[in-house]
Amino acid sequence: MRKVQTMLIGFMKYRSLLYELVVRDIKIRYRRSMLGVLWTVLNPVMMMAVMTLVFSNIFRFEIENFPIYFFCGNILFSFMVESTTNALYSIVGGGSLMKKVYIPKYLFPLSKVLSSLVNLFFSFLAMLGIMLLTGAPFHGTLLLAPLVIAYVVIFSIGLGLILSTAMAFFRDAAHLYSIATLAWMYLTPVFYPPSLLAEKLPSMLTLNPMYHFIAMMRDVVLYGELPSLSAHLSCLAVCMLVLLLGLVLFYSKQDQFILFI
Repeated sequence: MRKVQTMLIGFMKYRSLLYELVVRDIKIRYRRSMLGVLWTVLNPVMMMAVMTLVFSNIFRFEIENFPIYFFCGNILFSFMVESTTNALYSIVGGGSLMKKVYIPKYLFPLSKVLSSLVNLFFSFLAMLGIMLLTGAPFHGTLLLAPLVIAYVVIFSIGLGLILSTAMAFFRDAAHLYSIATLAWMYLTPVFYPPSLLAEKLPSMLTLNPMYHFIAMMRDVVLYGELPSLSAHLSCLAVCMLVLLLGLVLFYSKQDQFILFI
């Protein structure tokens, strides 16, 4: 309990620094880009257009309102991959700064997740715009979408802490994770119906946390359904478990980072 209290006090003390790190990440990402932050809206829209063409017309997956179906899955999965991949490099990338001045090391992976959250926000706005254009209904359950996003953010922070710790000691973690995320994407029903995977690899749905987050997002945005209490508790349990594992691993190894970066 005392350690948690110390962490919270430290977080409040350095919150302005966290803000500056997030702003820096966003500025670096769109530096020398003609459209800048507008790409956060254009990218998911163009991806949606391509996927709709391919999977609605060529492969002919009969999915009602495919553009929004795809958007719900893609913005969450893309956020998770982007934020955790950036977090993976955060400790190694912040090595020069850590050697000069004391900065709580957890701020580096945390700032990467939060800067990706800004992208997710604009992608979500793009999805609302597509809903207006396609005539998709706006259900009252849409108000629960931020809660689903919060689950994914907590999960990504925990996974980001784990990955950044692994990367500090094991540089090949970056290559392995890029392969893992590719497999993860194809084993998650982002652009195809869950029934396709349930027939052959049902365990990949049960054990895949991103599937449950995405399914919940589709329930509240596309189908207007309230997720069950057990679904919320399951998602929350997974988030907190991954976050706890990330915190324990990160804090047990952070004093050794300086020797390897």
